[in-house]
Amino acid sequence: MAFVSIEESDGSSIAKEIAEHPFGTPTFTGRSWPLADVRLLAPILASKVICVGKNYAAHAAEMGSEAPESPVIFLKPNTSIVGPEVPIVRPPSSERVDFEGELAIVIGRPCKDVKAADAAGAILGYTVANDVTARDQQKIDGQWTRAKGYDTFCPLGPWIETTFDPSDAAITTELDGEVRQRSRTSLMLHDVGALVEWISRVMTLLPGDVILTGTPEGIGPMVAGQRVSVTVEGIGTLSNPVVDKP
Repeated sequence: MAFVSIEESDGSSIAKEIAEHPFGTPTFTGRSWPLADVRLLAPILASKVICVGKNYAAHAAEMGSEAPESPVIFLKPNTSIVGPEVPIVRPPSSERVDFEGELAIVIGRPCKDVKAADAAGAILGYTVANDVTARDQQKIDGQWTRAKGYDTFCPLGPWIETTFDPSDAAITTELDGEVRQRSRTSLMLHDVGALVEWISRVMTLLPGDVILTGTPEGIGPMVAGQRVSVTVEGIGTLSNPVVDKP
C-alpha cells in the first residue's frame, strides 16, 4: 500500500492512501490513518538497487584503499530489500556482518544519459538505507555479490522524502544507541548529480530504482540481539534488529 504522510496543524501526522503508485501526481483514495497506527514497509521495491562503493574518502581509507577518481558501482538484488523493524538476518556462513548507513536516491522516471545538472528532474525523492555486508565473504570472494546480496541485506525506510536537499545533511549510524558513524553528505566524493549522470550512462534507470550513495567511515560488525539505526537529517531514522538465521 502506497501512502503520503501529511503533517496536520496540531503536529500529528496522517497517512493518506494513494490509489496506484507514487510517481507523477498521486491520486488519493480518501482513506487515511494516524501515522502512528500504521506499519511501515519498505517504501519501494526497486527493480534494481545500484550501490556506490568508497564514496567517502575516510571510508576508503579505513578499507585500506585510495579514494577512486570515478564512482565504483555494484548491484544488490531487490530480494535483499526489507523495511523498518524487519530483522537483519545474519547467515551462518559469515562470521562478520557489518552495518553501512547510507543516503539512498529513489528514481522517479525512466531515464538514460542524464546530465548532472538535470538529475533532480529524474529523482522522486530520498530515503535511508543500510548496505549490510558480510565483510569476510567480501574479502574472500574478491567481488561483492554474495557479501551484499543476502535476503534482508538492504533495509530501506522509513519513507521517501520528496522535498529533501541532499547537498549537506548529517548521516549517523547507531548500534544499540551508541554512535558508530557520523558524517555529512557534503563529504561524498561524487554528489547526487554526478552519481545519477555516471550510472545512467551505464544503464537505463527506471521509476523506483534505488541508488545507495555510499557509506562514511565507522563501519563495523553487528551480532544477534543488537539493533542498528541509521538517521539522515531531514528524512528520518531506519531501525532494524539483528538476528541469526536458525
